[in-house]
Amino acid sequence: MTITINELESGIGLLINGQIFVVTEYHHVKPGKGAAFVRVKMKSLRDDSVLERTFRTADKLDDVVLEERELEYLYQTGDELYFMDHTTYEEVPIPQSLLGDSARFLLENLTVNGISYNNKIIKVTLPNFITCQVAASEPGIRGDSTKSGSKPARIQTGATVPVPLFINVDDWIKIDTRTGQYVERVQR
Repeated sequence: MTITINELESGIGLLINGQIFVVTEYHHVKPGKGAAFVRVKMKSLRDDSVLERTFRTADKLDDVVLEERELEYLYQTGDELYFMDHTTYEEVPIPQSLLGDSARFLLENLTVNGISYNNKIIKVTLPNFITCQVAASEPGIRGDSTKSGSKPARIQTGATVPVPLFINVDDWIKIDTRTGQYVERVQR
């Protein structure tokens, strides 16, 4: 489906060079001399790269209908991750490669957002923060400044994150899934 530049809005999906982009910003520019144009900033759903393009008002764009779905993580078999779609209650297999590095923070029953195109999930986004339990960690030694106040800890998902020296096994911590960094200790 094609749309005109005047129908452009934030959050709309566009197909450009065979790749799907989501419009994040757009500005109509009317220069003093010459024809008006639109400056568009888009984010790729494949690799999160940002693309800036300028379109004339006469240009037509390929619109892509994207649907956002709420998914719940169930289990993993080999390289397939299985989620339950909250709207249809169906099990949806998704390749682990689609999540990339963030797959290491998947907890059972964690609710994530999935973006689908033609009833196929093309992007999965975890919540910005998760709370999980420390499964293994070396005890921190007071006064040890060789590690600059942090030590590695393995959390219940199997991922290893750097934590402060005062964190112990069975402590609950909050982790930023975008960066993989420790945020704070949580009381449970």
